[in-house]
Amino acid sequence: MQITKIVNNNIVISKDHSNREVVLMGKGLGFQKHKGDEIREGQIEKTYVMKDHGMTERFQEMVADLPIERVRVCDKIIQYAKDTLQKNINDNIYISLTDHINFAIERVEMGVPFQNPFLWEIKKFYYQEYLIGKVAIGMIEKELKVTLPQDEAAFIALHIVNAELDLDMSEMVSMTKLVNDILKIVDEYFGNQLDKESVFYERFITHLKFFAQRVFMGKEIESDDTEFQEIIRSKYQECLECVEKIKSYVKETCNHDITDEEMMYLTVHIKRVTTR
Repeated sequence: MQITKIVNNNIVISKDHSNREVVLMGKGLGFQKHKGDEIREGQIEKTYVMKDHGMTERFQEMVADLPIERVRVCDKIIQYAKDTLQKNINDNIYISLTDHINFAIERVEMGVPFQNPFLWEIKKFYYQEYLIGKVAIGMIEKELKVTLPQDEAAFIALHIVNAELDLDMSEMVSMTKLVNDILKIVDEYFGNQLDKESVFYERFITHLKFFAQRVFMGKEIESDDTEFQEIIRSKYQECLECVEKIKSYVKETCNHDITDEEMMYLTVHIKRVTTR
């Protein structure tokens, strides 16, 4: 491969064998080099293939002034997340997470504290991603000798979840708030009597996460099973009344109409978490 652009001493732009634009990272890869120079394969530590030219440009602009050690540890964190979750993760995470971690390190170095207001919710709703965030903090401390606050584990988790769902961060925060607000509605309606230690509570949270995704992605569950709906309406009237409150809240805050089928599933889950 040949260099098409030099970003800094350690990062260059090139074209791979399929003529795709790639970002190449390696110690001294761009040092005293020029456009058109050949790249020795043994020098390449990491090859980044973004989905389009715009994303490639944003990535190279961001990493141009970053120490290679920070870029390297962020890549290790992302690879660990991919290996652990075994899910598709949007390549935009190379931009969003690297930028966030660099900014978090700068805040620590300046002595500026920053708390995550959704720490509890993220730990509860996205626990696997939160554990990855804790591992990431350990990697940063080991590799860069910088100790980030534990709140950062939740921020890192949000970036990972955001990349899993291919949503922007504002939508991710809004989804987390929606799940938390629905739990509050149910908790208050039933006088704080939810069985939060049961497996049904965990399943309810999982259902709410997917429900929130559907709300923000504009997707709906539809069914013609009117018999099922009638059975639920007749058996679980109190739970259905609670779901009506949820429906009104979602309509008011998200301008989204919950289908009858969606309401029935919410009703069943609420019945399970309120039955000891």
